[in-house]
Amino acid sequence: MGLKDLFKKKEEKENVSNMERKSIFDTDYPMDKSNWKHVFSACLGQSVVTQDAMAELVVKDRNWFVDFSKGTLTFGNDAYPVQFIGSESSHSDTWMWGWNNINGFDESIIQLAHEVYDIGEDFNLESLITKTFPLTDEIYGHTLAIVACGISKGKYCYYRGPHDGGAIMMAVSGLPQEVFAPIDMQRFISTTMECIQQFELDHKIFLESLLMWNGTAYECSGNTLVAHFAQDLMITFERVGDIVRITDIKTV
Repeated sequence: MGLKDLFKKKEEKENVSNMERKSIFDTDYPMDKSNWKHVFSACLGQSVVTQDAMAELVVKDRNWFVDFSKGTLTFGNDAYPVQFIGSESSHSDTWMWGWNNINGFDESIIQLAHEVYDIGEDFNLESLITKTFPLTDEIYGHTLAIVACGISKGKYCYYRGPHDGGAIMMAVSGLPQEVFAPIDMQRFISTTMECIQQFELDHKIFLESLLMWNGTAYECSGNTLVAHFAQDLMITFERVGDIVRITDIKTV
């Protein structure tokens, strides 16, 4: 093989590895959108990546201040547009969606909450269209905010603002593009391991959604998926009940 062929092979590899980035919800991917676990699995990976980036690049351990009259969430001297997602009550251990709007916020502050409600109706996903309900080990402020930001058409990260009676969950926009930057293979693996150890997920939905969001080309056949980073990554699965779990992950 000559130099011309080597460069052609490298170019083809780069073209395969960097595909159009997209949300799994904009595709006809076969999952049950009325199943909380499936939808959460599809949202979690990109959320972990972007939340970590926001913490490092935006929050920087600075104090926060929200002004819903101005529609801003401020870290230090930097202000960003904010949306009110919903709230947790530590007194009743319940969640309430922002679209219920008992605070009388301007509609501009709860646009995302209304978007989530509309999508919830389309998905027939009860937790997105029930105005208030008890918190559980699976569905609570953090996980609801992950799904709210993950299914939205906008580019959001979320922030939890604790207070004496519980916490408010907010979505932040106008963030630096670096917050949403693609990740390399090592970060992909570490994110995957972190998430599957912490949450009960459908691993296949999780992986394919994260790869689509990352713009990483892949092929999936039967119980094997091969993702094309700078080096190929092979992942094998098995079905356990109604979900799919990873059995092995390695470079090839």
